[in-house]
Amino acid sequence: MFFTQDEKIRALELYRQLYHELDGVLKDADVRRVKDILSKAVAEGNIQRDAFGLNPILMSLETAWLAVSEIGVRRDAVIAIMLCSISKGNDITPEELEKNFGEPVARIMRGLENIQQLYRKNTVVETENFRNLLFSLAEDVRVILIMIADRLNLMRQIRDAEQDELRRRVSEESMFLYAPLAHKLGLYRLKSELEDLSLKYTEHDAYYHIKDKLNETKASRDAYIERFIGPISERLQEAGLKFHIKGRTKSIHSIWQKMRKQRCPFEGVYDLFAIRIILDSPLEKEKMQCWQAFAIVTSMYQPNPKRLRDWVSVPKTNGYESLHITVVGPEQKWVEVQIRTERMDEVAERGVAAHWRYKGIKSDSGLDQWLSNIRTMLEASEGTESIDQFKMELYEDEVFVFTPKGDIYKFPRGATVLDFAYRIHSKVGNTCTGARINGRAVPLRHQLKSGDQVEILTASKQQPKQAWLNIVKTSHARGKIRQALNEARSQERVLGREMLERKLKNHKMELDENILHPLIRKLGIKEAGDFYIQIARGELDSTHVIDLYAELLQKSTDTPATPTESASNFILDTASINSENIKDDVLIIDRKLTGVDYHLSRCCNPIYGDPVFGFVSVSGGIKIHRLDCPNAPELQSRYPYRIVKAKWSGKGGSTYAVTLRLVGNDDIGIISNVTSIIHKEDKLTLRAINISSSDNLFCGNVTILVDDTVQLEDLIKKLQGVKGIKQVTRQ
Repeated sequence: MFFTQDEKIRALELYRQLYHELDGVLKDADVRRVKDILSKAVAEGNIQRDAFGLNPILMSLETAWLAVSEIGVRRDAVIAIMLCSISKGNDITPEELEKNFGEPVARIMRGLENIQQLYRKNTVVETENFRNLLFSLAEDVRVILIMIADRLNLMRQIRDAEQDELRRRVSEESMFLYAPLAHKLGLYRLKSELEDLSLKYTEHDAYYHIKDKLNETKASRDAYIERFIGPISERLQEAGLKFHIKGRTKSIHSIWQKMRKQRCPFEGVYDLFAIRIILDSPLEKEKMQCWQAFAIVTSMYQPNPKRLRDWVSVPKTNGYESLHITVVGPEQKWVEVQIRTERMDEVAERGVAAHWRYKGIKSDSGLDQWLSNIRTMLEASEGTESIDQFKMELYEDEVFVFTPKGDIYKFPRGATVLDFAYRIHSKVGNTCTGARINGRAVPLRHQLKSGDQVEILTASKQQPKQAWLNIVKTSHARGKIRQALNEARSQERVLGREMLERKLKNHKMELDENILHPLIRKLGIKEAGDFYIQIARGELDSTHVIDLYAELLQKSTDTPATPTESASNFILDTASINSENIKDDVLIIDRKLTGVDYHLSRCCNPIYGDPVFGFVSVSGGIKIHRLDCPNAPELQSRYPYRIVKAKWSGKGGSTYAVTLRLVGNDDIGIISNVTSIIHKEDKLTLRAINISSSDNLFCGNVTILVDDTVQLEDLIKKLQGVKGIKQVTRQ
C-alpha cells in the first residue's frame, strides 16, 4: 500500500535503468541488502512521505538515476542515495553500514546525516558561512553531488504541488545555495535547470513571459542561425575540418537577469543565443584547428576586437578552454561565436569543477584549489570512480558553529568556548563560566567542532583572569580579555589608594606623594599602580605599611626643608598679569607663573582653552583638572574645601599631548588617510598611534601635540570627514 500503481511502474523502470547502467559495478548482493533494509523500514513505518506527499523511495530512485546519468556517480553513491531516506530510523547502524557495504558508503551516509542535522537546527542558509559549513560537514565530495542531484529532482517533482509557500521556500533556497554549488562543481546543465525552475516557482509571470517570447521568436531565430552558419559550414568543409555547429539559447533565468540588469524588455536583449563551432580534432592539433576556424569566421564577418576571449592559448585556471569572438552577422546583428573541440566542450558542459569560476561565481582560494584538484583527478580517470577514496579537507583549518537561534560563526580550528563567548559580546565573554554544547555542559577551554550548537553560560560574579589568555585562540578574544584585565587593574588602583588614604586618616595622617614614593621604593615595588593593587588585594600588611609611612614622615619633618609657599597662602603677582583677567580667588594659569607648585592632571590632560579648576593636594601643590574630568564630581563632593577656581591667561605658548580615540571601517588606506591629515597640519606633531582591527572594524588611539582647543576641534572635524571613520572622541 506504500506505492501507488503508477509509482510501482516508474520505480521498476528506474530500477532497470540503474541496474543496466551499473552492470558489473552494482552487485546482486548489494541490491538484495538494500531491498531488505528498505522493505523492513516500510513494514515498520520508518519511511514516511515527505511534506509534499512524495514517496521517498521513488524519489531516491529518481535522484540516483539523475546522479548516475548526469554526474557519473557509481556504486557507493547510489547505495547511499537509496538508504538516506531511512537515515533517521534505527533500521541500520553505522557499524552495519560499513560491514555490509564498505567504509565509503558509511562515510557518505555520515555526511548526509550531518547535513540533515544541520537543516534541523533551523539555521539561516542565506550566508556564505552556511555554504562553507556544508563542505566542512560533508567529508566526501559525493555528499555535495548527491545533495545537488536530490534538490534538482525535488524541484522537478513539485511543479504541481499545492503547498505554494513551501515550494517558494525550497525554490529560494535552491537559487541561493544549490545553483551556485552546481556552478562551482562545473555541473552547468544542472545549475541552469535549477535556476530556471526556481524562477518558474518564484516569478511565475516573468518566467512564462520570457518562455512565451522565446517560443514566438524560435522560428525566426532558427532561420537566422541557419543563414549565419550556412556560409561558415561551407568554408570549414573546404578547409577539411571535421565539425558540427549548434546554436545555444540563453537560459530563461539568464535572460531575466539581463533584463533586470539592463532594465530593458525582452526585445532589448540582443544576445539571446551563441553559435558554437565544435571541432572533431586530435589532441595535438586542437589549438591549430581552433585558430583556423577562427580565421575563417572573422574573414567572413566583421569581428569586434574588444570582445575576443582567448582561453585556448591560455586556459582558465579552472581548465575551461574556448575561443570567443563577437561578430556582425546578417542584418547587422551582433552574434557571439564560440570555437572549441569535442574534448573542450565535454569538460565545459559536464566536467566536474570545469565551471566553478565561470561568469563571475566567486569563491575563496581554498575552494578554487580544491576544485582544481578534483578536475585534475577526473581528467585522469574515466569517471567518478576515483573519488571513492577522496575525502574533503577544504576547511580543515576552520570550524563553523551555531548559536541557539541558528546564526553561524566561523572560527579557526582549536578555538574554544571562550572564543565563542567573546565573539557574541565582550560582556558575555567577561562573565562566561562555560557552555552547553548540543545540550551537554562543557568547560571554558572546551574546543569547538563544526556543527556544534553553543549556548554560553554566564555568572554575574565571574571576572576575566590572566590564565584566560592561554585558553583563547582568536586575537579578538585575547584583545577583549586584556582590555578587561586593564580596566580591573585600574579599578583596583583606585580602590587601593582610597583604602590607604582611609587608613592614614584613621592614624591622623594625610597621603603625601613626597613620602609615598620613597615608601614604595623601600618596599621593592617598581610602580605606584602595583603598590595600590597590592593594597586592594590585601597582599601587603597594612600595619607594616602605616608604620613605615609614619617613620618616613617623621624623618621628613625632622629634616629642614627648603621653604616653599603653600598654594593657600599664594598671593598673585598682579604686575605680570592683566588686571582685567583677575577675579576673586581665581588661579590664573600662565607659563610665567612662579612660586606656585602646579601641574596638569594626567587623568583628563587639560589643554589651553579647556574650562578648568584647581585641586589643592596635601603637599600644597595644585593639580589642574578639566571641568568635565571623570574624577571632577567625586573631588568636588568629597573635598570642596580644596577646590580652587582657575583659568588660562594670555596665549598658551606651549604644546599639550592629547589622545584621540578613533573607530571606523577597516578599509585599505584609511589609516594612511588619518596620518596624512595630521602631517599636513603645520603645528601638529604625531607622537604615537596604536591601532587594532576585528570584524571589519578598527579602533585605536592617536596621541598628538596641539597648541589649544581651537586647533584640536579643527583636527577632530577633519578626521570625522574621512570616509570610513565612524567616531572620533577625546580621551
